[in-house]
Amino acid sequence: MATEFAMPKLGLTMESGTILRWMVPDGTPVNAGQAVVLVETDKVETEIEASGSGVLHQTGEVGENYECGVRIGWFCEPGESPPTAAAGPPRAPAQAFNASATGSTVAAAPAAAPRAPGERVLASPAAKRLARELGVELAIIAGTGPKGRITERDVRAVLDAPPVPAVSEAAPAATAAPDLSAAVSPPATLAARQLADLLGVDLRGVRAGAADGRISRADVAVHVREVLARLSPPVERDQPTPMSAAPETKPAAADEPPPLAQTPTEQIPLRGMRGVIADRMSASLRSMAQLTLTMDVDMSAVVTERAALAEAARSGNVDDTADAAVPGYTDYVVAASAAALRAYPRINSQVTADAVALLPDIHVGLAVALDDGLLVPVIRHTDRLSLTEIATETKRLAGGARSGGLGYDDFQGATFTVTALGMFGVDAFTPVINPPNTAILGAGRIRTETDWSGGNPAARPVLTLSLTWDHRAFDGAPAARFAGAVRDWLESR
Repeated sequence: MATEFAMPKLGLTMESGTILRWMVPDGTPVNAGQAVVLVETDKVETEIEASGSGVLHQTGEVGENYECGVRIGWFCEPGESPPTAAAGPPRAPAQAFNASATGSTVAAAPAAAPRAPGERVLASPAAKRLARELGVELAIIAGTGPKGRITERDVRAVLDAPPVPAVSEAAPAATAAPDLSAAVSPPATLAARQLADLLGVDLRGVRAGAADGRISRADVAVHVREVLARLSPPVERDQPTPMSAAPETKPAAADEPPPLAQTPTEQIPLRGMRGVIADRMSASLRSMAQLTLTMDVDMSAVVTERAALAEAARSGNVDDTADAAVPGYTDYVVAASAAALRAYPRINSQVTADAVALLPDIHVGLAVALDDGLLVPVIRHTDRLSLTEIATETKRLAGGARSGGLGYDDFQGATFTVTALGMFGVDAFTPVINPPNTAILGAGRIRTETDWSGGNPAARPVLTLSLTWDHRAFDGAPAARFAGAVRDWLESR
C-alpha cells in the first residue's frame, strides 16, 4: 500500500522547504533513513531522509517551495502505481479564469466567508505580492494558514483549480453555429500573452486599452479583476450623504507598503532568507514590548589579556592548533553573557500565552552577517564552555554559516542572542529580539576615551553594550542588573 512522503518540519521555525535536487532517480527503491532529497529552508540546505521504505515516486518539483506536511512523493510496493491525486493536501478554494466575450469558464469553488466591512484580511507578504501581481482580491480567498492566514499557495490555487463550464446568460445555444471569426487571436503584447497563459484567460474576451488595439498585461489584470468582482458577493455599504458626493481616496491598509515614489533601479524580492527576516523581525516588533538600554564597558583588562594571548601564540607558548588561541572581542561578550544568564535566569526565558517560562539550559545564538541576510547559529550550553572553547565554536559556526556548511540543528534552540556591529565602526544600536527569546545584546566597536577618574587624563578602551529586552518578561531594573553583570565580567578579567 502506498504511503505519503511529506515535507518534514525540522524545527519550530521551519514553515516550508524548497526542493533543490532529488538525490535518487524517480522510481528508485529506497530504505527508511536514506537521504533522498536536498531541501533549502529559510536557513540552510539540508538532506532529507526517506520517512519510509519502498519505490519512491516523486511528486514534488525541483525549484518549488512546499509547506511542511505537504506531500512531495509516495513510497509504493514494487509494481504498485502511486495514487493519481495531485501532490499535496487540498488547496484553498479559489477561482480560475477563462473568460471570453460570449461567456466565462470559471472554476466552481467556494470563496472565503464574507468579511465585515473594514475587517483586516490576514495574508503573508508573499501572498499579497502575488495577489497584487495577478489582480486577485484577497478578500474572496479562504486562507489555509494559521488563524485563517492566506498563504502564497492559497493564491496560486486560483491558477490550479480545474476549470468547469459556467452557465452564461449571454452564451448562445449549444446548437448554434460557431463564430469562426472569433478563432483569430487579437493582437497582444508578449507580457499580456504570458499572463493570459498563466491564468487561462482567453484574450478574445479582453478589452484593449491602447490606441493601437493591442492588449497589454494591465488589460489582462483588469479583465481578471472584473471576473472576480462578478463572482464576489456584494458588500453592503452605507449610502453616501450629499456631503460625501466627491470621491474619497481609499486609505492604504496598515500593513500595505506605500506606492513607489520613483522608478527603482532594482527590486530585491522579499523571498527566501530576506523574506523570512522581514516576517520575523516585523512579527518581533509587533508582538513584544521592546526597549533598549546602553552601558559602557572599560575593556582595558580584555585588551591586555588578548595582547598577552597573541604574544604567547606568536612565541609558540600556546597550542594554537585549534586556530582559536586568541579569542575575538565578540567571544568575550558571548562568554560574559553566558555567565550573566546563569546569575540572572529571568533573562534566559520565553513568554508563553499565560506565563514567563524560565529555561534551564543556556544556548547563546550568534548573529552572523551574510551578503544577502543574517543567520543565527547557536552555541549550545555556552555557560559550560571555556573562553577558548567558545572561540573555537564561534569560528566554526561563523565559517559554516557563510559557506553553507551547517546543519539545521545548528540553528535551533537559542535562548539568548549576541550581535555585533563594532567591526563596521558602530558604537551603539538598537538590536531587534530574535523570537522566542526575551532579550538580545548588541556589541559596538572598541573606541578610545579619556578617563579622569584618577585625577589625571588617561586613555582607555571603551565598548558600548546595547541590550534590548521584552518588557512583558521583565522590567528595566533586572535588565540593567544583567547588563551590569556582563560589564563586570568583562572588566574583571
